[in-house]
Amino acid sequence: MNQTPAPPRRAAPAGPAAELRLAAEGMLSRAAGAALRGGNAVRLLRDATENYPAWLAAIAAARHSVLFENYLIADDVVGRSFAEALAERARAGVAVRVIYDWMGGLGIGSARLLEPLAEAGAEVRCFNPPRLDSPFGWLTRDHRKMLAVDGESGFVSGLCVSRRWAGDPPRGIPPWRDTGVEIRGPAVADIVRAFAQTWSACGGPALDIDAPLPVAAGAVALRVLAAQPSLAGLYRMDQMIAAIARESLWLTDAYFVGIPTYVEALRAAAHDGVDVRLLVPGVSDLPMVGRFSRAGYRPLLEAGVRVFEWNGPMLHAKTAVADGRWARVGSSNLNLASWISNYELDIALDDAQAGAQMQAMYAEDLGNATEIVLGPRHRVSRAESALPRSGGRGGGAARAAAGALRIGNTVGAAFANRRILGPAEAGMMGGGALAFLLFAMLALVMPLAVTVPLAVLALWIGLTLLVRAWRVRRGSEDAD
Repeated sequence: MNQTPAPPRRAAPAGPAAELRLAAEGMLSRAAGAALRGGNAVRLLRDATENYPAWLAAIAAARHSVLFENYLIADDVVGRSFAEALAERARAGVAVRVIYDWMGGLGIGSARLLEPLAEAGAEVRCFNPPRLDSPFGWLTRDHRKMLAVDGESGFVSGLCVSRRWAGDPPRGIPPWRDTGVEIRGPAVADIVRAFAQTWSACGGPALDIDAPLPVAAGAVALRVLAAQPSLAGLYRMDQMIAAIARESLWLTDAYFVGIPTYVEALRAAAHDGVDVRLLVPGVSDLPMVGRFSRAGYRPLLEAGVRVFEWNGPMLHAKTAVADGRWARVGSSNLNLASWISNYELDIALDDAQAGAQMQAMYAEDLGNATEIVLGPRHRVSRAESALPRSGGRGGGAARAAAGALRIGNTVGAAFANRRILGPAEAGMMGGGALAFLLFAMLALVMPLAVTVPLAVLALWIGLTLLVRAWRVRRGSEDAD
């Protein structure tokens, strides 16, 4: 397996501005745990109408290998088109490997859809199905969305594989708004390494990725951000981008649940005169997370951050563009589930042309969005009359957990008196109070309904730790 080469040493900077830029590059590389890699060609892809045809064309042209990883692969017309394309390449002798997430595939037929792939010669692994010896292991999900073909081209995006992303044009239903990127050049090797990470995490033999680095294909410098649970590299980088942005920071996020430290970073940037904007869904497939997002609008608006809600069926993109130069595209949402708990994959572009394209795409999106403003008595309201809101199918547990963490932040702040709470958070405090009161009444009236589940949970955790301790000790003795 090839070692990642050290980034080439640059010539000495030619002035204070260049020195500052090189210093920022070094800080971002250390924060994200990903070196800046040059020599790439990049193509931005908008929605399923551009992403899906590009993915399928790349799969059809594969000669040696196809690596496909996606949180959600549905057994519908879109999922079947991908399964058929992958099976055809596997039957042709191409090494096809597929990863899907157990939670993402729950109830949508992913296992059933992908079963014929193994018969065609492909290898399919399911990420993190429930295990008795890991009571809370299900909280970690593989939320990545990527495709790598022949080690020469790579795709990273926020799109899952489902007809919901494709929409239904004959019936006038537009596709979900989402963004992806196609990459050719040396950075594809980093995308392949990211796939190998998750492949190993699924269990079984490791992936042999011993291959020469792709040759330079363009002039774009970028980082492949392969986030893993508990490392928080992307969180550190997002905080740093908010700190070093000088003119603008435009964010798009599908499941924004701002934690206090990140909200304060955005507020501080806005106070310093940075044009900070946040674009989120007006209609979410996870209505509860949408409500948690709206509960956090007020402190942002009071600091001068501009908040917009998308007017289409669903905004699922996860992008950022700062100062018209630095941009991020991928699978990570601005919440703790993505920052701390999940496997995520993003591309951070450091290129003026790509940044300008992202900024133009963002400005175009705002043409189909409604701005949220502070009205009389600082009440949060839409600048135009509210559009009908509707919800859809529930999603992954990690995003729901992120919403629960938002309630925890509010309740914790109320108890510890850490910060001033606004009226927008009163509803969450009231809901939390009601939940505690109901729990107390249940404990008083039916104590066994509380103590028995807690005792079973404690027994499960205790036995799990005991078994794992025995396995670790036995493994240590075998090594001796």
